[in-house]
Amino acid sequence: MSTPIDLTALKERQKVAWASGDYAVIGTTLQIVGESLAEACDLRCDEQVLDVAAGNGNATLAAARRGCVVTSTDYVAALLERGQDRARAEHLEVIFQVADAEALPFPDESYDAVLSTFGVMFAPDQATAASELGRVCRRGGRIGMANWTPEGFVGQMFKILGQHLPPPAVAQPPSNWGSDAWLHKQFDDRDFLVRVTRSQFNFRYRSAAHFIDIFRHWYGPVHKAFAVLSPEAGQALEEDLTELLNRSNRAGETSLVVPSEYLEVVITKR
Repeated sequence: MSTPIDLTALKERQKVAWASGDYAVIGTTLQIVGESLAEACDLRCDEQVLDVAAGNGNATLAAARRGCVVTSTDYVAALLERGQDRARAEHLEVIFQVADAEALPFPDESYDAVLSTFGVMFAPDQATAASELGRVCRRGGRIGMANWTPEGFVGQMFKILGQHLPPPAVAQPPSNWGSDAWLHKQFDDRDFLVRVTRSQFNFRYRSAAHFIDIFRHWYGPVHKAFAVLSPEAGQALEEDLTELLNRSNRAGETSLVVPSEYLEVVITKR
Protein backbone atom coordinates (compact mmCIF):
# COMPACT_ATOMS: atom_id res chain seq x y z
CA MET A 1 0.00 0.00 0.00
CA SER A 2 1.43 3.41 -0.98
CA THR A 3 1.99 6.08 1.65
CA PRO A 4 -0.48 9.02 1.42
CA ILE A 5 1.02 12.08 -0.23
CA ASP A 6 1.66 14.91 2.24
CA LEU A 7 1.77 17.78 -0.24
CA THR A 8 1.43 20.38 2.51
CA ALA A 9 4.62 19.23 4.23
CA LEU A 10 6.41 19.04 0.88
CA LYS A 11 5.34 22.58 0.04
CA GLU A 12 6.60 23.89 3.38
CA ARG A 13 10.00 22.33 2.71
CA GLN A 14 10.02 23.93 -0.72
CA LYS A 15 9.27 27.34 0.76
CA VAL A 16 12.22 27.01 3.09
CA ALA A 17 14.47 26.02 0.20
CA TRP A 18 13.41 28.87 -2.08
CA ALA A 19 13.64 31.40 0.75
CA SER A 20 17.24 30.37 1.43
CA GLY A 21 20.03 32.05 -0.47
CA ASP A 22 18.86 34.84 -2.77
CA TYR A 23 17.26 33.61 -5.99
CA ALA A 24 17.36 37.10 -7.51
CA VAL A 25 21.14 36.79 -7.98
CA ILE A 26 20.45 34.06 -10.55
CA GLY A 27 16.92 35.07 -11.50
CA THR A 28 17.81 38.48 -12.89
CA THR A 29 20.13 36.84 -15.44
CA LEU A 30 17.05 35.13 -16.91
CA GLN A 31 15.24 38.38 -17.76
CA ILE A 32 15.51 37.76 -21.50
CA VAL A 33 13.22 34.73 -21.07
CA GLY A 34 10.48 36.94 -19.61
CA GLU A 35 10.82 39.40 -22.47
CA SER A 36 10.61 36.64 -25.06
CA LEU A 37 7.54 35.16 -23.38
CA ALA A 38 5.81 38.55 -23.28
CA GLU A 39 6.31 38.86 -27.03
CA ALA A 40 5.21 35.27 -27.69
CA CYS A 41 1.99 36.00 -25.78
CA ASP A 42 1.57 39.25 -27.76
CA LEU A 43 0.76 41.24 -24.60
CA ARG A 44 -1.25 44.41 -25.16
CA CYS A 45 -1.40 47.71 -23.31
CA ASP A 46 -3.97 47.70 -20.46
CA GLU A 47 -4.45 43.92 -20.49
CA GLN A 48 -4.89 42.29 -17.08
CA VAL A 49 -1.89 40.01 -16.49
CA LEU A 50 -1.15 37.58 -13.65
CA ASP A 51 2.39 36.33 -13.00
CA VAL A 52 2.24 33.04 -11.04
CA ALA A 53 5.20 31.85 -8.95
CA ALA A 54 6.81 35.07 -10.12
CA GLY A 55 10.02 34.82 -8.12
CA ASN A 56 11.96 38.06 -8.57
CA GLY A 57 9.59 39.20 -11.31
CA ASN A 58 11.06 38.64 -14.76
CA ALA A 59 7.71 38.07 -16.48
CA THR A 60 6.14 40.68 -14.20
CA LEU A 61 8.52 43.38 -15.40
CA ALA A 62 8.25 42.31 -19.03
CA ALA A 63 4.45 42.66 -18.90
CA ALA A 64 4.55 45.96 -17.01
CA ARG A 65 7.01 47.38 -19.55
CA ARG A 66 4.37 46.69 -22.20
CA GLY A 67 1.73 48.72 -20.38
CA CYS A 68 -0.16 45.81 -18.85
CA VAL A 69 -1.95 45.91 -15.49
CA VAL A 70 0.10 43.30 -13.64
CA THR A 71 -0.44 41.30 -10.47
CA SER A 72 2.72 39.48 -9.37
CA THR A 73 2.33 36.49 -7.04
CA ASP A 74 4.51 33.97 -5.24
CA TYR A 75 4.17 31.90 -2.09
CA VAL A 76 7.55 33.21 -0.81
CA ALA A 77 7.22 36.84 0.28
CA ALA A 78 10.99 37.40 0.22
CA LEU A 79 11.07 36.67 -3.51
CA LEU A 80 8.31 39.20 -4.20
CA GLU A 81 10.32 41.85 -2.34
CA ARG A 82 13.05 41.57 -4.96
CA GLY A 83 10.45 42.08 -7.68
CA GLN A 84 9.13 45.12 -5.83
CA ASP A 85 12.61 46.61 -5.69
CA ARG A 86 13.03 46.17 -9.44
CA ALA A 87 9.59 47.59 -10.29
CA ARG A 88 10.21 50.58 -8.05
CA ALA A 89 13.55 51.26 -9.74
CA GLU A 90 11.81 51.40 -13.14
CA HIS A 91 8.80 53.37 -11.84
CA LEU A 92 6.46 50.57 -12.89
CA GLU A 93 3.12 50.12 -11.13
CA VAL A 94 2.63 46.48 -10.16
CA ILE A 95 0.41 44.77 -7.60
CA PHE A 96 2.42 42.30 -5.49
CA GLN A 97 0.53 39.62 -3.56
CA VAL A 98 1.54 36.47 -1.71
CA ALA A 99 -0.42 33.61 -3.28
CA ASP A 100 -0.15 29.86 -3.78
CA ALA A 101 -0.11 28.64 -7.38
CA GLU A 102 -2.32 25.73 -6.33
CA ALA A 103 -5.00 27.96 -4.80
CA LEU A 104 -4.98 31.30 -6.59
CA PRO A 105 -7.20 33.80 -4.71
CA PHE A 106 -8.79 35.25 -7.83
CA PRO A 107 -12.19 34.75 -9.53
CA ASP A 108 -12.65 32.58 -12.60
CA GLU A 109 -11.61 34.14 -15.91
CA SER A 110 -10.04 37.23 -14.29
CA TYR A 111 -7.01 37.68 -16.54
CA ASP A 112 -6.23 38.23 -20.19
CA ALA A 113 -2.85 36.54 -19.74
CA VAL A 114 -1.45 34.25 -17.04
CA LEU A 115 2.34 33.89 -17.05
CA SER A 116 5.00 31.85 -15.28
CA THR A 117 8.72 31.63 -16.02
CA PHE A 118 10.39 28.63 -14.35
CA GLY A 119 8.00 29.00 -11.42
CA VAL A 120 4.72 27.07 -11.49
CA MET A 121 6.61 24.00 -12.71
CA PHE A 122 7.87 23.52 -9.13
CA ALA A 123 4.37 23.32 -7.59
CA PRO A 124 4.00 19.97 -5.74
CA ASP A 125 0.44 19.30 -6.93
CA GLN A 126 1.00 19.74 -10.62
CA ALA A 127 -2.49 18.91 -11.87
CA THR A 128 -4.07 21.39 -9.46
CA ALA A 129 -1.61 24.11 -10.43
CA ALA A 130 -2.34 23.56 -14.13
CA SER A 131 -6.07 23.68 -13.43
CA GLU A 132 -5.68 26.96 -11.56
CA LEU A 133 -3.85 28.58 -14.47
CA GLY A 134 -6.72 27.61 -16.75
CA ARG A 135 -9.40 28.68 -14.29
CA VAL A 136 -8.24 32.29 -13.84
CA CYS A 137 -7.56 32.84 -17.55
CA ARG A 138 -10.46 34.30 -19.50
CA ARG A 139 -11.76 32.67 -22.68
CA GLY A 140 -9.65 33.90 -25.58
CA GLY A 141 -6.83 34.70 -23.16
CA ARG A 142 -3.36 33.18 -23.05
CA ILE A 143 -1.38 31.12 -20.57
CA GLY A 144 2.34 31.69 -21.16
CA MET A 145 5.07 29.63 -19.55
CA ALA A 146 8.79 28.97 -19.76
CA ASN A 147 9.56 25.45 -18.46
CA TRP A 148 12.93 23.67 -18.31
CA THR A 149 12.95 20.39 -20.25
CA PRO A 150 14.12 17.12 -18.67
CA GLU A 151 16.71 16.69 -21.44
CA GLY A 152 18.20 20.17 -21.06
CA PHE A 153 20.98 21.30 -18.75
CA VAL A 154 18.77 22.37 -15.83
CA GLY A 155 16.77 19.15 -16.08
CA GLN A 156 20.03 17.21 -15.91
CA MET A 157 21.25 19.33 -12.98
CA PHE A 158 18.12 18.50 -10.99
CA LYS A 159 18.58 14.83 -11.89
CA ILE A 160 22.06 14.97 -10.34
CA LEU A 161 20.71 16.72 -7.25
CA GLY A 162 18.14 13.94 -6.91
CA GLN A 163 20.86 11.28 -7.10
CA HIS A 164 22.80 12.88 -4.24
CA LEU A 165 19.83 14.04 -2.21
CA PRO A 166 16.82 11.91 -3.22
CA PRO A 167 13.58 13.92 -3.38
CA PRO A 168 10.55 12.76 -1.38
CA ALA A 169 8.98 9.67 -2.92
CA VAL A 170 5.77 11.64 -3.52
CA ALA A 171 7.45 14.43 -5.49
CA GLN A 172 6.48 14.75 -9.13
CA PRO A 173 9.46 15.92 -11.21
CA PRO A 174 9.19 19.60 -12.18
CA SER A 175 10.50 18.60 -15.60
CA ASN A 176 7.04 17.16 -16.38
CA TRP A 177 6.15 20.72 -17.36
CA GLY A 178 8.90 20.58 -19.97
CA SER A 179 7.18 17.71 -21.81
CA ASP A 180 4.91 18.43 -24.78
CA ALA A 181 2.84 15.31 -24.12
CA TRP A 182 2.34 16.17 -20.43
CA LEU A 183 1.20 19.70 -21.29
CA HIS A 184 -1.33 18.40 -23.80
CA LYS A 185 -2.63 15.99 -21.19
CA GLN A 186 -3.13 18.76 -18.60
CA PHE A 187 -4.58 21.28 -21.06
CA ASP A 188 -7.17 19.29 -23.01
CA ASP A 189 -7.40 20.15 -26.71
CA ARG A 190 -11.16 20.68 -26.42
CA ASP A 191 -10.66 23.64 -24.09
CA PHE A 192 -7.17 24.86 -24.92
CA LEU A 193 -4.95 25.39 -27.95
CA VAL A 194 -1.37 24.50 -26.94
CA ARG A 195 1.61 25.89 -28.87
CA VAL A 196 5.11 24.89 -27.81
CA THR A 197 8.45 26.24 -29.04
CA ARG A 198 11.78 24.77 -27.97
CA SER A 199 14.18 27.54 -26.93
CA GLN A 200 17.53 27.89 -25.21
CA PHE A 201 18.87 30.09 -22.46
CA ASN A 202 22.63 30.45 -22.12
CA PHE A 203 24.10 30.43 -18.62
CA ARG A 204 27.25 32.58 -18.74
CA TYR A 205 29.90 32.29 -16.01
CA ARG A 206 33.68 32.35 -15.78
CA SER A 207 34.05 28.62 -15.19
CA ALA A 208 32.32 25.58 -13.73
CA ALA A 209 33.74 26.52 -10.32
CA HIS A 210 32.26 30.04 -10.64
CA PHE A 211 28.82 28.63 -11.55
CA ILE A 212 28.83 26.21 -8.62
CA ASP A 213 29.98 28.90 -6.19
CA ILE A 214 27.12 31.22 -7.22
CA PHE A 215 24.47 28.51 -7.18
CA ARG A 216 25.54 26.93 -3.89
CA HIS A 217 25.30 30.31 -2.16
CA TRP A 218 22.23 31.84 -3.80
CA TYR A 219 20.03 29.25 -5.61
CA GLY A 220 17.71 27.71 -3.02
CA PRO A 221 17.64 24.01 -4.08
CA VAL A 222 21.42 23.85 -4.63
CA HIS A 223 22.10 25.91 -1.50
CA LYS A 224 20.01 23.54 0.64
CA ALA A 225 21.57 20.44 -0.93
CA PHE A 226 25.10 21.49 -0.02
CA ALA A 227 23.92 22.62 3.42
CA VAL A 228 22.57 19.19 4.41
CA LEU A 229 25.21 16.96 2.79
CA SER A 230 28.35 15.87 4.61
CA PRO A 231 31.63 17.37 3.35
CA GLU A 232 32.40 14.13 1.52
CA ALA A 233 28.95 13.92 -0.07
CA GLY A 234 29.10 17.61 -0.95
CA GLN A 235 32.42 17.04 -2.70
CA ALA A 236 30.91 14.20 -4.73
CA LEU A 237 27.99 16.46 -5.74
CA GLU A 238 30.40 19.20 -6.76
CA GLU A 239 32.39 16.76 -8.90
CA ASP A 240 29.26 15.56 -10.73
CA LEU A 241 28.06 19.12 -11.33
CA THR A 242 31.51 20.10 -12.59
CA GLU A 243 31.49 17.19 -15.04
CA LEU A 244 28.05 18.18 -16.34
CA LEU A 245 29.04 21.84 -16.70
CA ASN A 246 32.29 21.11 -18.51
CA ARG A 247 30.58 18.61 -20.80
CA SER A 248 27.88 21.17 -21.64
CA ASN A 249 30.22 24.14 -22.04
CA ARG A 250 30.45 25.52 -25.59
CA ALA A 251 32.97 28.29 -24.78
CA GLY A 252 36.12 26.17 -24.58
CA GLU A 253 38.65 26.72 -21.80
CA THR A 254 38.39 30.51 -21.68
CA SER A 255 34.90 30.84 -20.18
CA LEU A 256 31.64 29.00 -19.46
CA VAL A 257 28.60 29.22 -21.73
CA VAL A 258 26.07 26.46 -21.09
CA PRO A 259 22.92 26.29 -23.25
CA SER A 260 19.85 25.05 -21.40
CA GLU A 261 16.75 23.99 -23.30
CA TYR A 262 13.32 25.13 -22.19
CA LEU A 263 9.82 25.12 -23.63
CA GLU A 264 8.25 28.47 -24.44
CA VAL A 265 4.57 27.63 -24.07
CA VAL A 266 1.60 29.70 -25.22
CA ILE A 267 -1.81 28.18 -24.47
CA THR A 268 -4.96 29.90 -25.72
CA LYS A 269 -8.14 29.22 -23.78
CA ARG A 270 -10.95 28.46 -26.21
